[in-house]
Amino acid sequence: MSLLESIFTSSPFVALFITLALGYLVGKITIGRFVLGGVAGTLLVGVMIGQFGVEIDAGVKSIFFALFIYAVGFAGGPQFFSALNRRTINVLLSAVAVTVFGLLTVLAFAYWFELDRGTAAGLAAGGLTQSAIIGTAGDAIGKLGGVTEEAKHLMQTNVAVGYAVTYIFGSLGPILMVSIIPAMMGWDLRKEALKLAEANSDGKPELNEGEFNALTQLAARAYQVNADSAVLGHSLAEVNQALIDLSIQLIERDGQALERDDEAKITIQAGDILVVTGRRKAVQRYQVYLGEEVEVADDMVLVEESRKVIANQPHLIGKTLAQISAQTNRDMTRGVYLTDFIRGGKSIEITPDLVVRKNDMMQFAGSPKDINRIENNVGRRLGSSTATDFIFFGAGMALGLVFGLINFKIAGIPVTIGSGAGCLASGLLMGWLRSRNPNVAAFPVGASNFIRDLGLAVFVGIVGLQAGPGAIAAIQEHGLSLLLMGVGVTMIPQFLGFFFSYYVLRIKNPVEAMGCLIGARSANPGFAALLEKTGNSTPTFSFTVTYAVANVLLTLWGPIIVGIITLNVAI
Repeated sequence: MSLLESIFTSSPFVALFITLALGYLVGKITIGRFVLGGVAGTLLVGVMIGQFGVEIDAGVKSIFFALFIYAVGFAGGPQFFSALNRRTINVLLSAVAVTVFGLLTVLAFAYWFELDRGTAAGLAAGGLTQSAIIGTAGDAIGKLGGVTEEAKHLMQTNVAVGYAVTYIFGSLGPILMVSIIPAMMGWDLRKEALKLAEANSDGKPELNEGEFNALTQLAARAYQVNADSAVLGHSLAEVNQALIDLSIQLIERDGQALERDDEAKITIQAGDILVVTGRRKAVQRYQVYLGEEVEVADDMVLVEESRKVIANQPHLIGKTLAQISAQTNRDMTRGVYLTDFIRGGKSIEITPDLVVRKNDMMQFAGSPKDINRIENNVGRRLGSSTATDFIFFGAGMALGLVFGLINFKIAGIPVTIGSGAGCLASGLLMGWLRSRNPNVAAFPVGASNFIRDLGLAVFVGIVGLQAGPGAIAAIQEHGLSLLLMGVGVTMIPQFLGFFFSYYVLRIKNPVEAMGCLIGARSANPGFAALLEKTGNSTPTFSFTVTYAVANVLLTLWGPIIVGIITLNVAI
């Protein structure tokens, strides 16, 4: 043991990464339909390894949590703002219900077990995992009249003791609920999250790892021109100029592919074979005008490039796709065609009369040379899909941390936003900004997921390492009664809040219901476990709204508990 202590003292981050490795290994434990999960496993292992007295600066935990929550907000930004509607009222009421149930549970235990003001506030701070209660309750105790300074000091100490004893299960309880309630209700959260993501993306399914859409959007076909073909007698340039999401890319005559220089001089003749590429629906739509379909030769190769361009040229804004196609394809024998059209982060249907707006994103396909020729006429090429825009990433993180410094008073009680809520808000804002203007705030999915998962793992690991020694010592000193009360304060409000939200407020979607529950508990590790279960960002909206409300209300519970409970510590 002395060797481990020496290693952990010299390099505490060794203990941290051992905690992550063992925690996620333990998290694979499955009992029936219950899976512990990497988050819960890391927390438990962190508590055990924390007995070696591992010391890691609290700022490390804060910054990794900020990274985690910023990445979550960024991914959910577009969906969050589009989901704001009258249903938000029910989500807000859900947060109020869970936090009020938490307050009532604490007061009930305080009366039944005759807890003093400090111990009751500590029970709330740890059992509801709202560390701000330590400050607000301690301040309220310090202002009590008719109480000796010694009694005040002892009650303020009891706030910290109650917090230390109950905090571990206060963090673990919401994580467990992410497995307990779905198992009780017969829900598959991953399946429900996929369904919700599909509904939020206009019916487009979200794919699991290893899955792909076998029905590709693009198709390549070959047609032989006959006497009934509408293109007979027209030049290739004339035909392509009228097309938007389809293009004739090659003409084969007498078994030989015509060179590009020849294509500009000749007209399409009967017997020519036209190789067409474009969106599958467009190919089906135009095939009756082209001729009879024939097989493409096995050895034929046709190289095209796909490129995303942001519409920002003033002379094209406000024009239809048909007008733009006629203008940009005018000087080309082979056409450039649209494969996708994205506005506000969502793909919309491509039609000839679709009017282009500034910052619409158009995805073109065609030969690289031809795309180069039209790019300057349309707008700016979208940057690399694998590069992070660190200008906006840094600005977003800084903005979130500044948001977190904001503090205000409600009925004289100081309330601070906190870095977590601040970075969540800035992440939502940057994600929404990215969906509105693809030129800025690039944060690729792979990078975002890595930052999210790493931030989560480090945050939960440090929580366990820091809380372990104090909690074990406090339990040994004060017995199990306070710990068991903490279990009640953690679990009872969650069950009551869930059933109230599900049956009274009619929040029936499993993902939204769980997001409301975890957010209303202001349970960051619980949210991490929920994301682990869903595998996507669908819980972000319900969690964010309830999280904001819970942070304020739970902070207020500190002085309210001190005011309602009248028992002072005996000296």
